Amino acid sequence: MPPVTEALATLWPEARVQHLLDDALSPDREADGDLTPAMRDRILSLARYAHVSGASGILYTCSAFGAAIDVAKRAVPIPVLKPNEAMFDDALSRGTRIGMLATFAPSVQSMEREFAMMAATRGIEATLRTVCVPHAMQALREGRGDEHDRLLAESAPTFADCDALLLAHFSTSRAFDAVSARIAIPVLTSPRSAVLALRAALER
Repeated sequence: MPPVTEALATLWPEARVQHLLDDALSPDREADGDLTPAMRDRILSLARYAHVSGASGILYTCSAFGAAIDVAKRAVPIPVLKPNEAMFDDALSRGTRIGMLATFAPSVQSMEREFAMMAATRGIEATLRTVCVPHAMQALREGRGDEHDRLLAESAPTFADCDALLLAHFSTSRAFDAVSARIAIPVLTSPRSAVLALRAALER
């Protein structure tokens, strides 16, 4: 939650934020290895709860539930954003060779599929090359944030030939400064791109 809270405070300070948290979803997704019907129902329930609570828009912050979020989008009459769609859109405006640093392996396949579908919809022939650093996620879970950032930064030079580098998850956005210091290309984060996109959608 801190990455999106910080992005909102910087880019949209007048927004009122309500966090809805099911902290068992990610561990369950990792353990089951698939997006089960029960998980889809839980994602949908969060959207419906947010709507009846008076939310004007919804931003999901875990990238492993894209297909379930697509269902939630159709179920409530307010803007709903998947975690990475705004960042992918931003990346596609910068070039066709995109790199991505991830730490949560179960989310990678769905993210790559989402990126490919977005590029195809826009008629763009783009490639997404991903490196997953699961030890960084473990370090963050154990409270070693500096180690998390260092591990991601060490992988950054791999993407020197890309047009942009994506930090895949909301949690990886904390490594923005460390990663940016190791590579000259633009580094994009989900929280910043998503907050700007959601604000624009509501202002329209």
